[in-house]
Amino acid sequence: MPRSQDVAEAAGAAGKSWNTRNLGLRVGADAIAAGAAGVLVAPIITAIDKGIIENASGRSTLGDSLRASLKQMVGRPTAFFGSKPFGLIFALYFGTYLTANTIDTASSTLHNTPLPSTTAGPSKFLATSSSNLALCLYKDNRFTQMFGSPSAAARPVPLPTFALFTIRDCLTIFASFNLPAVLAPHVDARMGDQLKRYMSGASTAQFVTPAAVQLVSTPLHLLGLDLYNRPGVLAQERAARVVRDWAKSAVARMGRIVPAFGVGGVVNAKVRGGLMARLE
Repeated sequence: MPRSQDVAEAAGAAGKSWNTRNLGLRVGADAIAAGAAGVLVAPIITAIDKGIIENASGRSTLGDSLRASLKQMVGRPTAFFGSKPFGLIFALYFGTYLTANTIDTASSTLHNTPLPSTTAGPSKFLATSSSNLALCLYKDNRFTQMFGSPSAAARPVPLPTFALFTIRDCLTIFASFNLPAVLAPHVDARMGDQLKRYMSGASTAQFVTPAAVQLVSTPLHLLGLDLYNRPGVLAQERAARVVRDWAKSAVARMGRIVPAFGVGGVVNAKVRGGLMARLE
């Protein structure tokens, strides 16, 4: 008897069946949703990430850097959207959302659940975190070298900086892909009927949790940048620099996270859900 038949009979005996109908189209829908979210959020995040790093390195103030990016975005769109920084940011969020989407598709295939269904378990966190970390650390390495201190541009990014960036990104991923699904029912139960007409508990949680975690993750980000830009500085001086830039950098990072995992998360979920509903 063929091995595949043995596996099928075993699955049937256990009361399980895989749903592989339109699997190729479903993966295509995952990619379309990830691409829609990525191309929507990448412009503003490119400008903010560049501004935060240039401000930390002393190349420019945050405001001047943001204005320069906006001017290029409007005045020379081909140069902006064809640039390496924009490509790095788009690849980061496309890859992150595609990983999350395909985990949901794999789960609906293996457990024969509705195609638009999503998950919030440890497998999704681990897969999405791994994808995001690999892409984000590469992006941060390139951004830090492109927009960091001119005197340190030729140096490799030190391991402590990578470690801090890793913790920062794990916090963000957990607050973006796992916490919203857990908190959504509680938020929905406490929202009035009037508010529910405009935004669901799931959408509210998707906006709030990634932004709120930036209050904790921003000091890690600033410390990582300072370790690269100012090697050998005393701990007290580093702490003073982090405290100095904490408030405005946290606001800026909230400004990038809300589109990245708030707006982007909602768009990704809506596009994927709509396409999956059609396929189902």
